[in-house]
Amino acid sequence: MKALVAVALLAVSSLALAEQAPSAPVEQYSYGTDLDIAKVISLSKVPNVCEVVPATMVYEDHQGQRHTIEYRVMGDGCSQG
Repeated sequence: MKALVAVALLAVSSLALAEQAPSAPVEQYSYGTDLDIAKVISLSKVPNVCEVVPATMVYEDHQGQRHTIEYRVMGDGCSQG
């Protein structure tokens, strides 16, 4: 009976792990990086600071592969004043 419970727990935990999508490695953008963007999935929120900060974009290429790229962007907190 204990063996049956152990097997059931192992099966449930294996299914839970299988349902988690494997995370793709985050690519670092640099000037001249060739991007194949067919669809933008999400963009990170740019903080309200006046400095250069990291941002990320998740996108699909023309073959349906999902990519995550990190790049640098100026924060939204600078005034024109």
